[in-house]
Amino acid sequence: MLVAFSVSPLGGESDSVAEAVADAVRVVRESGLPNETTSMFTTVEGEDWDEVMDVVKRAVQAVQAHAPRVSLVLKADIRPGHTDQLHAKVERVERYLD
Repeated sequence: MLVAFSVSPLGGESDSVAEAVADAVRVVRESGLPNETTSMFTTVEGEDWDEVMDVVKRAVQAVQAHAPRVSLVLKADIRPGHTDQLHAKVERVERYLD
């Protein structure tokens, strides 16, 4: 299961969200699950809903420590029996581009 999500504080004292987002990314990286962070989303890969959504929930909680309101955008690819899709999906596209 792949989950791409973006979490951001709303209504805080600063118009920069970098520190709060860094705290969320830290939670993801410390989870031990395969993950990747880009300029817009963090993608995390796990075996099932419980495993992945626990990480997302803790990332949201980390951002909540910075602001009274939080925005969460989430997209999931649920494909049981497939692993390392974080890389495999990109590799399949790259083959067509070569």
